[in-house]
Amino acid sequence: MNAVSNTCHEGGRVLDLACGNGRHSRFLAEKNHPVLAVDRNSLALAGLAAVSGVETRALELEGEDWPLAGESFAGIVVTNYLWRPRFPDLLVLLAPGGVLIYETFMLGNEAYGKPSNPDFLLRPQELREMIRAAGLREIDFVEGYVDQPKPAMRQAICARRE
Repeated sequence: MNAVSNTCHEGGRVLDLACGNGRHSRFLAEKNHPVLAVDRNSLALAGLAAVSGVETRALELEGEDWPLAGESFAGIVVTNYLWRPRFPDLLVLLAPGGVLIYETFMLGNEAYGKPSNPDFLLRPQELREMIRAAGLREIDFVEGYVDQPKPAMRQAICARRE
């Protein structure tokens, strides 16, 4: 999250997509970034209602209509969420100079628990390929086994739209 906070222009609006209870939203709001926290679970979002600088929206992201069309963000954070059909829609939301942080599970995670469905597991190098196809510049990329917070196979990328 420091990458987004430190590289977004001061006060740049950040999207926390599939935010869950809003751990990243809270951190970014504390760093004076206005945050749009999006999740399909309105109960999870309720805990963010009193957090200054955080707007919440309960949205279905996997339907035909993309509910965030026309928006723009200086930063986008996605963790533990994968819906491939929305990759292009998501990346269009990143403003020039904006930073993307995307981290989720990858193939091989089925050995450690859920998610285990390959539809929800990244293929090797998939995030790297996605950002290159969109013309973003890679800042950092990691993939493989992690043991914290629990054993899993993960992939993460930080990239910037020039």
